[in-house]
Amino acid sequence: MAEERSKIDEKYKWNLSEIYESDEAFEADFAKAREMIGKYPEWEGKMCESGESLCRALTELVTLEGVIEKLWDFAFLSYSVNTADNPSQAKMARVRSLSSEADSASWFVRPKLIELDEGRIKELFSECEGLSSFKRIIELAEARKPHTLDGEGERLLARLGDCLGTHSDIRSIFSNSELHFGKISGEGGERVELSEANYIDMLMSGERRVRRAAFKRLYKVYADFKNTFATTFNAYIKEKCTLAAVRNYENAITASTARDEVTPTIYENLITSVNESLDALYEYYELKRERLGLSKMHLYDVYASMAPDSQTKYTYDRAVELVLDTVRVFGEEYRSVMERGLLCERWVDVYPTRAKRGGAFSAGSAYTKPYILMNYTDSYNEVSTLAHEGGHSMHSYFSRRYNEPHNSSYTIFVAEVASTVNELLLAHKMLSECGSKNEKLYILDRIMDTYRATLYRQTMFAEFEKEVYSLVEGGTPLTADTLSEVYYGLVKKYFGPRVVCDGEIQYEWARIPHFYMNFYVYKYATCISAASAIVKRIESEGEEYVKKYIDFLKCGGSMSPLDSLKVCEIDMTDPRVVSAAVEDFRAAISEFRRVSEED
Repeated sequence: MAEERSKIDEKYKWNLSEIYESDEAFEADFAKAREMIGKYPEWEGKMCESGESLCRALTELVTLEGVIEKLWDFAFLSYSVNTADNPSQAKMARVRSLSSEADSASWFVRPKLIELDEGRIKELFSECEGLSSFKRIIELAEARKPHTLDGEGERLLARLGDCLGTHSDIRSIFSNSELHFGKISGEGGERVELSEANYIDMLMSGERRVRRAAFKRLYKVYADFKNTFATTFNAYIKEKCTLAAVRNYENAITASTARDEVTPTIYENLITSVNESLDALYEYYELKRERLGLSKMHLYDVYASMAPDSQTKYTYDRAVELVLDTVRVFGEEYRSVMERGLLCERWVDVYPTRAKRGGAFSAGSAYTKPYILMNYTDSYNEVSTLAHEGGHSMHSYFSRRYNEPHNSSYTIFVAEVASTVNELLLAHKMLSECGSKNEKLYILDRIMDTYRATLYRQTMFAEFEKEVYSLVEGGTPLTADTLSEVYYGLVKKYFGPRVVCDGEIQYEWARIPHFYMNFYVYKYATCISAASAIVKRIESEGEEYVKKYIDFLKCGGSMSPLDSLKVCEIDMTDPRVVSAAVEDFRAAISEFRRVSEED
C-alpha cells in the first residue's frame, strides 16, 4: 500500500509553494489574467497600426499566456500528487475555462497577422527593434495563412473551443472510472483485482497462467463495450476530419503533421521503413519464444522477460548517482544543473503516495521549474525512468535558458529525443559495467524491449490511425467490427506467422488513449530513431559532437523541429535514420544471443 504523503521526507517532494505561496496568491494571478482577457479585445483595431503597437499587443498576449501557464502548472501539479483533492480539480477546470476565454478574446491575432503583406511586415520590423523577438510567431502565422479563416470563422472556432475535443475526456472517464475487470488468480494463488494500472505487471509475470488470465479477462471487458468505444472514437475522428476540411487541409493527417511543420511524407517514410524491417521483429519474437521455452508464443507472452530478473536494488540516491554519471558526457553546465535539480532544488516528487497519480512525467513551463513526477521503486526500470524524465527536464531547461518564453516551447515532434538519448546512454553505460552474465542479459532485454515498444509498436499504431482516418474521409463509418478487423490485420502483420495472434487482441484499439491525440504516436518512433543516431554520434565522436547536441537542446521553439534536429546533423526527412535505428535493434538481438551462449 502506498505511503501517506506526510510521512515522506520533504527533500523527496515538490515544493509547490515556490509557484504560489497561498491560495490568495493563486487567486490574485487568476484575477489578473481575467482582467487582461477583458482588456485584450481593445487591440483588435489597432495592433497593426505601427511596429510599436504590434510589439505591445504580442507582448501582452504572451504575458497573458504565461500567467495562465503558471496557474495551470500549479493546479495540475497539485492534483498530480493528490488526485482525490477536489480543490485542485476545481482549479484545473477553472484554468481550462480561463484559457478558452483567452482564446476567444485574442481570436483576431492570427487573422490580423496574415493580412500583412511582406512589405508592410518589413516596415513594422524597421519601426520597432523589439518586434524581432516575435519573428517566429509572425512567420508561423504567415505559413498557416491558407488554413486561417476569415474573422467571423476564427471567432466562431474560438468560441467552440470548450466544446471540441471532449471525446477523449468521455473515453477516459468511462475507461478509468466505470470499467471493472474483476479478479484473477495471482502468482501466489490469491485473488487480485485486475485494472489498467496493474495489467502490464500481470503480463510481465513469470507464471504463464497469470499472463493468460489477465489478457483474456481484460479484453473480454473491452469486447463487451466495443460499440461504445467505437462510437466515441468514430465521433472523435469525424471531428478532426471536419476541422481539417474547414481549415482547407487536404486531409486530417496533413493538418496534424502541419502543426509540427512537417509533411505526411515523414509519416509515410516511417511506416515504409519499419514494414521493410519486420523480419528483425520476427527474429526478436522467435528469440523470446526460445528463451521462454515455449512451443508456441502467444500475445500474452510478449511482455515476459527473456532474462533472469536483475536482483540488484537501487535506492533513489544511487539512481541519482548513476544518472548524473551518465550525463557527465554532456559537459559541466548540463551535469551541474541536473545535479542541483535532483539533489537540492526538489525538481522530483520521488515516491508513490496515497492518491498520487501513477507513472512518471516531466512538466512545468518557462515560469516554473522543470518538475518531474516519479513513483520510484528500487528497480533498474525506475533508474531508467529517472534518466528519461531528466532528459525531458534538461531539454526544457536549455530551451528556456536560451530563448524568450514565447520561443522556448519545442514541439512534440522532438519532445522524446532528449529523454530517449539519456535512456539509451544509461543502458549502454550499465551494459559496459555489468559484473555478471545475468545482468548483461537483463540490460540487453530492456534495450530490445525499448525498440520493440517504441519503434515497432508505435508505428503499428500509426499505421492503424492512417487507415481508419482514410476510411472516415472516404465515407465509411467506423463500427466496432470495422475497427477490429483493421486492427487485427495489422497485429498479424507486425507479429508475423510464428506468433499466435489471439483473437482478443482485435479489441486493443479501444484501450489506447493516444488514439485520441490524432497522429501523435508516430512521433515516438521518429524520436527513438533520432535518439539512436545521436547516441551513436556521441559515443563515437565525443565532445565535438556533444556541442552540436547541446546546441539542438538550446533551439527550443526558435526554429522548426526539423531545422533544430539538423543543428545536430540529424535529417528526419532521410528514411535512413529509421533504418539505422532498426540496425541498432538487430545488433541488440545479436548481442543477446552471443552473451546467452557464453559459458
